[in-house]
Amino acid sequence: MSDKSKAEPASNIENRLKALRSATGLSQGDLAQMAGLTRQAVYAIETSRYFPTTPVALRLAKSLQCRVEDIFSLISDGEVIEGELIGSAPVADRIRVKVAKIGDRTIVRPVSELGDVLSLTVPADGLLLGAAAGSRRGTRNVKVELLRDHRFIEDEIIVAGCDPAIFLVGEYVRRQNEKTSVVGWTMGSAAALEAVKRREVHVAGLHVQDTQSGEWNLPYLRKHLGAGDVTIVTFAQWEAGLMVKRGNPKQIREVADLDRKNIAIMNRESGSGARELLDRRLRGVGLKPNHIKGYDHLATSHIEIARHIAEEQVDAGIGLRSVARLYNLDFIPLQDERYDLVIPTQLLAQHPTLSIFFNTIVSRVFRSEIEALGGYDTRETGTIREMKKLRVRT
Repeated sequence: MSDKSKAEPASNIENRLKALRSATGLSQGDLAQMAGLTRQAVYAIETSRYFPTTPVALRLAKSLQCRVEDIFSLISDGEVIEGELIGSAPVADRIRVKVAKIGDRTIVRPVSELGDVLSLTVPADGLLLGAAAGSRRGTRNVKVELLRDHRFIEDEIIVAGCDPAIFLVGEYVRRQNEKTSVVGWTMGSAAALEAVKRREVHVAGLHVQDTQSGEWNLPYLRKHLGAGDVTIVTFAQWEAGLMVKRGNPKQIREVADLDRKNIAIMNRESGSGARELLDRRLRGVGLKPNHIKGYDHLATSHIEIARHIAEEQVDAGIGLRSVARLYNLDFIPLQDERYDLVIPTQLLAQHPTLSIFFNTIVSRVFRSEIEALGGYDTRETGTIREMKKLRVRT
């Protein structure tokens, strides 16, 4: 938009331009110069007399070092929808929830289940209003007052798994489509696959090695999915191992050292790839789980274990090299693992933004960044796996 371009005012748009400009200490003239506008144009936009075109909105966001959606967003009209509440949270009024459209189902899940940190940084899609009438047996139908336009919610991508790099994917996806977000629900491999089977998420991530063949993920999927129509795409290969405190004060060198009485670990839940790795290595050195202090002290993510080690609450735990580096921990590699994403094939055609997600993970710039995290190998990223044979996407 030139400074003379006009657009009809939008009464359903929340305009935070003035507040963001003031917070950065810029005058209207400063912002106008940075965005290539006149001061009068900035004033007109701030007072909602005119609404900017996309190029101008992008220039304003760049000048303020934020996203367009941070400046302008649709105001909810208080639309109330019904959906199925999953998880263990009670049905109570005004609970913050995320809402997902999975095929023909509307799934509702409390934001608190994202974890201590994310629950305070990820905005809710709506507020729970209580139970809905006519719930079917075995389901908990609830009413939700939306806090954002339902069209944005339908574009959200829900990924279950344990790779923290999924949150980075979300930022890259938003760069391409500002109304699209990626929500990562942290789960172990088994729980993530079950969530896909129950149609509670769009994508599941898993890293499960077959003990007999050494093959990754496909034997597990054959056993637990059968003839399920899914598409399997490799996200990356990563290094898994023991995370220990910086400097390794307990001189932990291998899994056999975890048997020492002065060492306490933190473990992952049954069904997670990290738990499978630990159990397999313990069997390999003839140790039983009850010999390991902290074996039943469970975490829900690699990051939770790393945080406990960094805070000196435990001495060691299975995790990723990238997470160990993030928390300035030492890392003892045990094996390379392949992390695959599983998606119901039907959703690939139905969902409006899944194609953006998968185009993002194969992009050169994204692959370069996750490799910089440490321990990631993206040479097979984007490879499509089949139950019986391998086909590489060109």
